[in-house]
Amino acid sequence: ESSLLQAEQSNFPQFVFALAEELASDGRDTRVRQLAGLHLKNLIAAKGDALRDEKASRWKSIEPQARAPIKALLLQTLSHSLDNTARHTSAQACAEIAAVELPTREWPEFLPALVQSVNSNNQSEHLVNALECLGYTCEALQSHDACIDQDSTNQMLTAIVNGVRADRPDSVRLAAAIALRNSLLFTSGNFENEAERNMIMQTICEATQSANVEVRAAAYECIVYIAALYYDKLSAYMQALFQLTFNTIKTDDEKVALQATEFWSTICEEEMNLLDEMADATEQGLQPERTCCNYVAGALEHLVPLLTEQMTKQQEVDDFDDDAWNISMAGATCLGLVANVVEDKIVPVIMPFIQTNIHSTNWRLREAATLCFGSILEGPSSETIGPYVHQSIPVLLAALSDKNSLVQDTSAWTLSKICQIHSNAIPTDIFPSLINGLAGMLLSEPPRVASQSCNALIHLADAFPKDSATHTNALSPFIPTLFQTLLQTSDREGWDEHNLRVRAFEAINSLIIHSAADCKPILIQLLPVILERLALSFSLPVITNEDKEHKEGLQGLLCGLIQTLCIKLDKESVLPYADVIMSNTLQVLQTKNTTAHEEALLATAALADQVGSDFEKYMPHLHPYLLACLRNFEAYQVCSVAVGLVSDISRAVGPALIPYCDDIVTALLQMLQNPTLHRSVKPPVLGVFGDLAFAIGGTFEKYLQVSLVMLVQASSTQAPEDDDDMIDYVNILREGILEAYTGIVQGLKESNRTEALIPYVESIMIFLELINNDENSDLTVINKAIGLIGDLASAFGPQLRQYAHAPFVQGLLQSGRNSEDDSVLSTVEWTEGVLQRL
Repeated sequence: ESSLLQAEQSNFPQFVFALAEELASDGRDTRVRQLAGLHLKNLIAAKGDALRDEKASRWKSIEPQARAPIKALLLQTLSHSLDNTARHTSAQACAEIAAVELPTREWPEFLPALVQSVNSNNQSEHLVNALECLGYTCEALQSHDACIDQDSTNQMLTAIVNGVRADRPDSVRLAAAIALRNSLLFTSGNFENEAERNMIMQTICEATQSANVEVRAAAYECIVYIAALYYDKLSAYMQALFQLTFNTIKTDDEKVALQATEFWSTICEEEMNLLDEMADATEQGLQPERTCCNYVAGALEHLVPLLTEQMTKQQEVDDFDDDAWNISMAGATCLGLVANVVEDKIVPVIMPFIQTNIHSTNWRLREAATLCFGSILEGPSSETIGPYVHQSIPVLLAALSDKNSLVQDTSAWTLSKICQIHSNAIPTDIFPSLINGLAGMLLSEPPRVASQSCNALIHLADAFPKDSATHTNALSPFIPTLFQTLLQTSDREGWDEHNLRVRAFEAINSLIIHSAADCKPILIQLLPVILERLALSFSLPVITNEDKEHKEGLQGLLCGLIQTLCIKLDKESVLPYADVIMSNTLQVLQTKNTTAHEEALLATAALADQVGSDFEKYMPHLHPYLLACLRNFEAYQVCSVAVGLVSDISRAVGPALIPYCDDIVTALLQMLQNPTLHRSVKPPVLGVFGDLAFAIGGTFEKYLQVSLVMLVQASSTQAPEDDDDMIDYVNILREGILEAYTGIVQGLKESNRTEALIPYVESIMIFLELINNDENSDLTVINKAIGLIGDLASAFGPQLRQYAHAPFVQGLLQSGRNSEDDSVLSTVEWTEGVLQRL
């Protein structure tokens, strides 16, 4: 490897040519030729955008006259080599180069050579490789997010469709069908042309009738892609597609039937999006850009029976695999999507099948009927499905004890869906039997059923308010027993299957969060129980890596419960346990598990928030661990949580944080300067400077210059208009910057040191003007910007009068007034009042 790297670095063009020459050398060892070709491909291919662009630039840095013989060798190998592996490898390498050069028309020989290969009467193996190359090229172009001209698309499409013809060998048709699927993103121009569209659709539909299973499946994959990309163009073909897909789902090999079912799932997804778009447009008084053709509603009476039939084709219980994708699961997924499209209309069509089969002696029919009911629950309104939910709960509770474990599992899953979506339809008189029925499954039934029961309890608890001021709720009588049973569940046999332990702890968490005030004594009793479990976990034996993962996973889960209890309880209840909490979380921070670290830091933050200034005594012990987490750049989630902890501690202990600030600020600045740190961490890092400044007041002046330089640099970040992800990120970044400025202004004002900020006021105002001028600034950013204007005016008084009527200040205030958001309007009112007093 070092020799290859040295050759690559010493003379890159010569090195690439040598690799192409080795790949083209018939008679040489196949394995060596393949390695040479793959190495060449990997010099150009990359997964990340930045690295891909860097490699493409490096390839283009080779002079065109030096690139030409390399490409010629690759095409020669692809077209004429006697070695199939060499041709296949050359197809991959050619595709990567083509993806770089075709968008700028730098390889005019490429497409004609492949078209000639496909159109010739060459051996079918050579045709396969040429078609493979076209498919790989389309795939690579997509990864480069590159476009090619219509003439190039036409050349590729002509060759590919030629390869799908019925008179071609199956191996050629399969390669062509796969290439066609990859090319569809580029064929929008061809789909606008009716004659070309008809030709493409006819060729694909003919391929669905091939005698070869793989060709049929690949053809249906093309149809699925067409449904997603060109829904608006399907009307002329839907009758034929209806007949083709229905016959295939009923009678064909499962691999093909899955793709035919996926076609209807894709139609559902498209129609859901279209219906949402139409509703949004109507709400805004606009004409929708596209309309829904209602294919799903039109096919409903025929589609639902077809899907229910597939749902009775379950795997045998002994062979059941949670991760396997089969026709029964595909049918259930499609049925759920159908329900989301047609909403209440699904109920009269599906309920006869459910009511007829829910008590069947045939377990397949019982399970399918139960799965049908669970699958449709997201579609209809509670008013329509509510009466059936009411009737179903006793039946589903009884089915939790079914002799068939798959029926048990599906019944528990369906109950979970009811609790999640239609908890308001659960009658009060059935609630106790529902809770007890679910709890009764936790210790005695298979882990898969117990895990679903935990999910149901989570959703059931989530239906109640979080407000601790509520004296009692329907959960209160069951909380003590549920806590005890769920803790036992986390240690029962099979706890490590189907995520059971995690689900049990999540259920406890949800019950704590949504418990009423009368459960406070129970929560206070629970805290030392959890702390004892955490203390005992440190002595669990570790023999294998799996033992270590389980131990540290348990510690993370227990820290999560401690965090939830600290948030839910008051200071008086938590303070007696604070020493034990800190002792345990510090011990967790000594492990090497990042997830456990996150949970321990979050528990520590909740404790700091609850005990306030009493947290100061823990700082000498916590400080080295906190710094280590802030510097753990590779585990960016840990970094992010550690930054949040700094904020919580700042608010809790205030000026008592001063002795630790030099180290903390240094670590924060190192984070901002580190180019490898995940960008999501940087906004909260910027924001924490505001918390530190507010906590330590005038002492922050020693960090002021370096902090504000960082903030000013970050303030200049802008997003391209067409990059939604970057627009969202810039808004989050600006939130952090505004929080920092706000905390710094307020902190220095409290210490009468605002004059230290005067040199930076103009930069802050430029930033506020940038926010006002950016149409993509979201409401949170605008609200914080308006608040900062008020804080600056309050801190500087008449010195800021010149900005009071500045267009950007008035623009931000007007944006706030237009928002109709109560919190924003309140900020606007306060800021206007401050400005009027200048």
